[in-house]
Amino acid sequence: MILPRRRFLHVAGGAAALSASVPWVARAQTYPAQPVRIVVGFPPGGPTDIVARLIGQYLSERLGQQFVVENRPGAGGNIAADMVVRAQPDGYTLLLVSAANAIGATLYENLNFVFLRDIAPVAGVIRVPNVMEVNPSIPTWTVPEFIAYAKANPGKINMAGVNGTTLHLAGELFKMMAGVDMVYVPYKGAAPALTDLVGGQVQVLFDTVSSSIEHIRSGRLRALAVTTATRSEALPDVPALNETVSGFEASGWTCLVAPRGTPAQVIETLNKAVNAGLADAKLKARLADLGATPLPVSPAELATLIADETEKWGKIIRAASIKPD
Repeated sequence: MILPRRRFLHVAGGAAALSASVPWVARAQTYPAQPVRIVVGFPPGGPTDIVARLIGQYLSERLGQQFVVENRPGAGGNIAADMVVRAQPDGYTLLLVSAANAIGATLYENLNFVFLRDIAPVAGVIRVPNVMEVNPSIPTWTVPEFIAYAKANPGKINMAGVNGTTLHLAGELFKMMAGVDMVYVPYKGAAPALTDLVGGQVQVLFDTVSSSIEHIRSGRLRALAVTTATRSEALPDVPALNETVSGFEASGWTCLVAPRGTPAQVIETLNKAVNAGLADAKLKARLADLGATPLPVSPAELATLIADETEKWGKIIRAASIKPD
């Protein structure tokens, strides 16, 4: 069961101010006094893991303690989330959250925790656009042309995706908002979906920019639009879907959260340090290599983002009757 958005914002705003005991408050005054874990719900080497290691390295240098990445993959990030929400709320166990966690709050019905209730938002890290791309065999070069082509060929375009991810749900959102009928073809991962798109077995994919950009530059794939509300610096000549389908936004993002009840001083320290990192030229350049843009926000602004994303994806999951694999 998902916590109502309004109540979550109230809880998230107050969660940082709570603490279960006086010693944690005292420790918060000298935070961090020992190494900090950043738990990642996906395997090493993937984009989420890379972002965690980049921000962890920066925080280690800035705050003088090691921020160690610990990978706990499985169940769309829910194994890691379950571990973190049960940890002591002292700031020494953090979770790198992605859009998958907001999606999973609705997609998975029998979780042992309530995502919105049991976390304390700490700091935004990045926002990453997906790119609507087609195999060049599709005779369309713009989104309006694609919509017209899809409407003239209902049920004949195969759309690749990975079930319950932004690669899948961005496509479902496009289908709903553009009023087109495409056949969803599920894949176990983004890499095989991309391979089949290049090979022509499927015709359209809403992939991450970082995964697809070399195929786009080489001409093996044709980019029609990015899924953020505005254009991406990584593909400046590619329009945003929002320019044709008004109100469309379906980007990936990552942020740091802590267990509910983490002291406000700890959250403030981490938020300031992360935001400083996002303004650092060296770290910004590394994130730009991933096709990402910094997401410097306050904990309250982050709470709003997480609640909005959870609500948005929940509506799409229910409307399209999407179930976990």
